[in-house]
Amino acid sequence: MSNQTLLEIKNLQQHFRLGKGNTLKAVDGITFDIKKGETFGLVGESGCGKSTTGRTIIRLYDATGGEVIYDGVDVHGRKSKAELKKFNRKMQMIFQDPYASLNPRMTVADIIAEGIDIHGLAKNREERMSKVYELLETVGLNKEHANRYPHEFSGGQRQRIGIARALAVDPDFIIADEPISALDVSIQAQVVNLLKKLQKEKGLTYLFIAHDLSMVKYISDRIAVMYRGKIVELATSEELYNNPVHPYTRSLLSAIPLPDPDTEKTRKRIMYDPDQHNYDEEEPTMREITPGHFVYCSESEFKQYTSKVSK
Repeated sequence: MSNQTLLEIKNLQQHFRLGKGNTLKAVDGITFDIKKGETFGLVGESGCGKSTTGRTIIRLYDATGGEVIYDGVDVHGRKSKAELKKFNRKMQMIFQDPYASLNPRMTVADIIAEGIDIHGLAKNREERMSKVYELLETVGLNKEHANRYPHEFSGGQRQRIGIARALAVDPDFIIADEPISALDVSIQAQVVNLLKKLQKEKGLTYLFIAHDLSMVKYISDRIAVMYRGKIVELATSEELYNNPVHPYTRSLLSAIPLPDPDTEKTRKRIMYDPDQHNYDEEEPTMREITPGHFVYCSESEFKQYTSKVSK
């Protein structure tokens, strides 16, 4: 991981109009950055806005407000078709449901080669197929799979096809949107290990979105915890697990099942109550508790949190 910032998110907002004057603030003014070669984990329970964040970054949704700066360029600024095409090559996405995101009427070869065709990355059919075979082998499948259809594969194999499709255009940055949540536990580790191996070989940068904190710790350098459209805590993965500060983060960590039945029996779940914060009188913001460890809190909470940390 380098110190060079690849992606900067500044006060990003994604609001959806629900009719009758109601608005859902799915992403409500979040700020973070991702370094080149880093895996940045984004976690939180379903409906907190983490997938919407990923989709807004890659322009599947237009941002309501804020900026997404990728490699010094504003992603949501006005762009020509050629500029957009260039940007789409650099940034790719792996989706949660490997079956829903693969066209059932297309062969695996055509699914993987779609990006190669769009960006004109192969001179002829032979070169195109040779790239497809190479990509299949890269993700642990073989070239005999090229002429089959998605329904002939297991969930884990389909996700590997999704990864091969994302890699086909040689991107620098991949958004992995819950790439393992639809898979069996035995297969999840294989897919995560494949992602780690590819990162090492190709120098990739990841935004890894998930709700399973134990898996996120294993793959991420830094982790942001999201709750109701806001980031409530951000730290290195080790710091977040060893010294969680925000009550919501502590609640999430207390819910991780433990492999030891005796410890599991005595494990105490911490329930999070959002009403415990008094934000009517004090405005909360992201504050740095210790170097690199940020928590969304009010001034009085900040004093309380820092006094606990310093003890």
